[in-house]
Amino acid sequence: MQPRSWKCFASLAVLALFAAALPAVAADDKGKVDGTWTWSTPGQNGQTFEQKAKLKSEGDKVTGVIIGRNNQETAIKEGKLKDGELSFDVTRERNGQSMTIHYKGKLDGDTIKGTSEREGGQSREWNAKRAKDEK
Repeated sequence: MQPRSWKCFASLAVLALFAAALPAVAADDKGKVDGTWTWSTPGQNGQTFEQKAKLKSEGDKVTGVIIGRNNQETAIKEGKLKDGELSFDVTRERNGQSMTIHYKGKLDGDTIKGTSEREGGQSREWNAKRAKDEK
């Protein structure tokens, strides 16, 4: 090989290695739920209220809180994220009674679309969006 050809070959090899690493970095970032998420929930008498979740993932485990009415924070339990599928439970107490809501959703960039199901079978769709300043 000529010296000039060798430099060109070396440059292409370095470029190929860099390009091969890019999908791995992008794929790792794609499956993160870290941040603040918001969505509207229908309430009584046709009213809606905004809910928020602050989530953090570490491997397949997800931790965080749901922020409901009056900015009351409730810790999530059993949080998991695997292959873009998110699930967690929230147990709330009201008037001495506890109720667990099971959340499931599919992560797609800055959105999560899924369903929440209360004990007793009441199911609702939820479509959350990540706050723009967080990722």
